Amino acid sequence: MVNIQWYPGHMNKARNQLEDKMGLIDVIVEVLDARIPQSSRNPMIEELVGDKPHLIILNKADLADPIMTKRWQKEFTSQGKFVMALDSLHNTNMQVLVRMIKKAAAAKIKKLTAKGASQPVIRIALAGIPNCGKSTIINRLVGRNVAQVGNKPGVTKGQNWLKTTDNIQILDTPGILWPKFEDQTVGLKLAALGAIKDSVFSADDVALFVLAKLRMHYLKDLSKFARTTKEEITKINDTDLLLALSEEYGMRDDYDRFATYMLQRLRKGKIGRITLDRL
Repeated sequence: MVNIQWYPGHMNKARNQLEDKMGLIDVIVEVLDARIPQSSRNPMIEELVGDKPHLIILNKADLADPIMTKRWQKEFTSQGKFVMALDSLHNTNMQVLVRMIKKAAAAKIKKLTAKGASQPVIRIALAGIPNCGKSTIINRLVGRNVAQVGNKPGVTKGQNWLKTTDNIQILDTPGILWPKFEDQTVGLKLAALGAIKDSVFSADDVALFVLAKLRMHYLKDLSKFARTTKEEITKINDTDLLLALSEEYGMRDDYDRFATYMLQRLRKGKIGRITLDRL
């Protein structure tokens, strides 16, 4: 099993800054990748939550297996979380999310209203792993492009307070991973879906891992992507399949180049609606 780790200094700084500001926060909003709901949960964020209301957004739900997304929603709800699935890239109407935030903050709103506040302001921290769509969600909530958006991890580096027209103040935080993945399959899943800088892992190692998962759970999608039958796929191992796909897609024996291409297609949902974390 390959060893993938990525925890640059700015992430540790961001984690410490978030901890310092927790006293100001009414609701923690954690953005997860709906395709890896468990692997994209940062255990350090869970530690910081304490007894504060915790809202989980399963973002990029349009790219995930809809059946698995519903199961994960049910699972997190059973843990006492507020949960919603979201496609922030294509959904410009954030009122469902606003209502969910205010539902999570109901006790704080009631307390502020009792003290005479006619339009109580709720402060939330929007946190999550790199490249999970936090910046897109913030821009939707604020109504303009205030957070830098990119399709690679590590775009947001600092923390900022941002105001919305719905009496919600947002603490925008950089994408934060954690120092060590105890389970290396977590690192592989994060790498596969773009939460880890591509330069810190070998694309072919991650592609082989993905092929094994697709073979196990999404053979029909894999067959379509491989341009062959399910029966033919089951006859060869993952390494031979990777080599065969490299040739099929005109890259001859440059399997590393094909592996990079395959991961790009996976991330964009071009292989299918895939969920790598299974319940």
